[in-house]
Amino acid sequence: MSSGALTNLRVVELGSGVSAAYATKLFADLGADVVKVELPEGDESRHAGPFPGGVPDARASGLYLYLNANKRGAVLDLRREQGRRDLGRLLARADLVVENFPPPELSALGVEPEALRESRPHLVATSITPFGLSGPHRDHKAYDLNLWNAGGVAYLNGGGPGTDDLPPLATFGHQASFQAGVNAAIGSLGALLARRRTGRGQTVEVSVQECLVTILELTYPFWPYCGLTASRLGAKPIQPLDFFECRDGWIYLCAVEEHQWRSFVAFLGNPEWADLEIFSDRLQRGANWDALQPMIAEWMAEQSVRELYSALQKRRVPVAPVSTMADLLDSEHLNARGFFAVIEHPKGGSLRVPGAPFVLSRTPWRLARPAPELGQHTAEVLGESAAPEE
Repeated sequence: MSSGALTNLRVVELGSGVSAAYATKLFADLGADVVKVELPEGDESRHAGPFPGGVPDARASGLYLYLNANKRGAVLDLRREQGRRDLGRLLARADLVVENFPPPELSALGVEPEALRESRPHLVATSITPFGLSGPHRDHKAYDLNLWNAGGVAYLNGGGPGTDDLPPLATFGHQASFQAGVNAAIGSLGALLARRRTGRGQTVEVSVQECLVTILELTYPFWPYCGLTASRLGAKPIQPLDFFECRDGWIYLCAVEEHQWRSFVAFLGNPEWADLEIFSDRLQRGANWDALQPMIAEWMAEQSVRELYSALQKRRVPVAPVSTMADLLDSEHLNARGFFAVIEHPKGGSLRVPGAPFVLSRTPWRLARPAPELGQHTAEVLGESAAPEE
């Protein structure tokens, strides 16, 4: 990784799971030397899968292999004095440490951010926790499911007020942790840039709950401005703005402007119901959506998503196919841009994964090495830090 945008930056990753690993992955993909430190039992993501052929194998977890490519791996038992001394030697040469241990474990392991920085004023120490390092919920343990609820997203995914048959919904997978990883990377870069001016590092504190609360868009002003509680299926005063099932998938239709609605109706063949007074403008269509929606849905059910998307695009009617995972992997656009990458791992085999979510013209990201085996580079990285820490 000699030509990456972050070449010569030295990063140490501590903890387990997704958030710290994704934050440091973004650094590693741009050329930083990232050393992933695992406890002897290994990162929990090694056991999360998916696994080749569906057979559990801690050396071949797709999640672990994706998150940890381009890193070196070391095993240190931070519950023992020798492990802490070895960590100190690594940190003496590091620019940044990113950890996501639960707050109650920070003190027990001796890795509180301020303690790590006490004799290392150059170090940027980034801590990712469910609720932050202060406040009454500081020591609460939480997983993605808890955090989607604590951050308000599960409510928005539900039906909202008056829809008791549609309860709040969690979002699939580890997306709360991925959001935290992105914010941790940005905050860490900011602290590293500040160090260039001041010569000193600092602590970067990331609360996963707050990462989620910040992406709720304009849901806060809805109440004081409109007296509305936002939700996925909340009242929509204008229509159509809805999903429809076609014969081979789903499509989203947005035809609220009059010219869009008229183009859509013309494409349908100008059915008689389209001229009814109760559908005469977008507010009327919103107020009478329970009558209009079934008629559109009946017609949509016979259409092909791809053909409908192409035809309505030409008529300037906003529609969007609902992409499945297979659709994304086969996407002509994403593949033309070279978005997906292939990781070759001695145990996990060939794994197709998303590439970087950014493109740098002069110092592009690249895959230089597969994710490390448990402790694969322990001797190597400790050998580089052989001199006792001062």
